[in-house]
Amino acid sequence: MTVRRGLLRRLALLPAGLALAACTPFALTRREPATLHRLTALTTVPDSLPALDRRLLIEPPTAASGLNTARIPLRPEPTLLDYFANAQFVEVVPIMVQSLVRESLDVTRSLDVLGPDATGLRPDYVLRLHIQDFQAEYDRGTMQPPLINIRMQLRLLGMPRRDSLATGRGQQTVRADGNGLDAVIRAFDQAMALVLRRIVTWTIDEIARREG
Repeated sequence: MTVRRGLLRRLALLPAGLALAACTPFALTRREPATLHRLTALTTVPDSLPALDRRLLIEPPTAASGLNTARIPLRPEPTLLDYFANAQFVEVVPIMVQSLVRESLDVTRSLDVLGPDATGLRPDYVLRLHIQDFQAEYDRGTMQPPLINIRMQLRLLGMPRRDSLATGRGQQTVRADGNGLDAVIRAFDQAMALVLRRIVTWTIDEIARREG
């Protein structure tokens, strides 16, 4: 028992990047304060996007089991979902995704994207998202850089009847350039940027098609 306690104390002092090299690394250092990480919205978009005099509301996304959390998900094995030790996103994943999509669509100036404080304004369209995957996958083993997998279902609703007008998908995988947490977060950001670009162009194209 004394040897075990000493080992756990030494493991608890390892930084996240070193903890990934251990046999069961992902749950051993959670006693330390968590570092907070955020992903970034798009700052540039294609110039060819049309200007549409319509209001869009982005619903809070739903998420697959285990992803409705601020903790950063990972799959050390295909059938196992775990989380990085001592690290989390600044918000739960669905709310973070909602904010990133809203900010990215707002950059286009193609639509009037309604925020949470837009009381009394009725949207013409609603964008509904379901997050199916949002994790780092250690498909080559925990000693190798993981593959970031982000996958979402998209649905555009017409108001006021909430008719389902179109469905789509945003999906991207990006291999991290290292096994440390910083490299993993960079890969999350790169994958999310590509998914955001897909969501932005798909949403505006679908609305433009219906507006003639």
